[in-house]
Amino acid sequence: MSAALGLDFVLPPALEAHEPPAVRDQVRLLVSAGERVSHHRFTDLPSLLRPGDVLVVNTSATLPASVPVVGERLRVNFSTELPSGHWLVELRGSDLLPRPGAAGRLRLPGGKAVTLLEPYSRGRLWVASVGFPVREFLRRHGEPIRYPYVRRAWPIEAYQTVFATHPGSAEMPSAARPFSDRVVTRLVAAGVQFAPLVLHTGVASPEAHERPYPEFYSVPPESARLVNAARAAGARVIAVGTTAVRALESAASSSGTVAASEGWTDLIVTPSRGVRVVDGLLTGFHEPRASHLDLLAAVASPCVLERSYAAALAAGYRWHEFGDVHLLLPG
Repeated sequence: MSAALGLDFVLPPALEAHEPPAVRDQVRLLVSAGERVSHHRFTDLPSLLRPGDVLVVNTSATLPASVPVVGERLRVNFSTELPSGHWLVELRGSDLLPRPGAAGRLRLPGGKAVTLLEPYSRGRLWVASVGFPVREFLRRHGEPIRYPYVRRAWPIEAYQTVFATHPGSAEMPSAARPFSDRVVTRLVAAGVQFAPLVLHTGVASPEAHERPYPEFYSVPPESARLVNAARAAGARVIAVGTTAVRALESAASSSGTVAASEGWTDLIVTPSRGVRVVDGLLTGFHEPRASHLDLLAAVASPCVLERSYAAALAAGYRWHEFGDVHLLLPG
């Protein structure tokens, strides 16, 4: 049984984060190190890491990826640009979905349109032909993707991390959201190193275990060198977010050596596959039975996850992209 199927629980609505914190680094931090679970503030992070530790951070910036369909109760969420030049898009808001081909041409604001070519998974995700510069179009007409637990609209700036420099993600790489300039400065002063990379994340998958889709990633030479040097020195490599895990592991050989590389990855990290480079993970709290929990179980055992999630629920930690975070370290 997968970790996603094994770790099941009830998430009370009161623990869903409905809005961004007033100060981004003022969230809680649960730390799981082997059998030990401890409770902290995110601003404690510099004292919880060691000199020489490497934090692998995703510098992808969030796009305002959601646009309305003209004349329909339907929205198009632009998820991922595919190697073919087509886009993977998500349709939300109506049970009456269009068909591929001419009947699947959707009119968008600004006189633009997308044509659905074929369904990708269960009718939710579609391969679409797009004849205009998508990022420029979204800057003018798009809004951040928002789920019902976020009760009001927030500007795109609320969905950016301090590391965001390369626009391309449909949804925020949210594990890095609590980082502030002052926390980064204190980490550097404590001897913690940063290895930037890019993975442009697509739309989340509420439906568990959907067919994976490729996402663009890039691991620069300096980051590969830094990670390899840290591993050779016995330091810990800690990924900030599941996106950083996927990008780094996509660039790693079977022996764990990381090479500079870029392209599209559809790697799924599971407990049976394991991780070759990552020692620890900073991540948000994931929904019951979410497929992301399989990746967490590749870094920490299911028993550790069960213990830490029980502690988070009992202590009232907050879920989702504006919520609290969880640091998984080796025991």
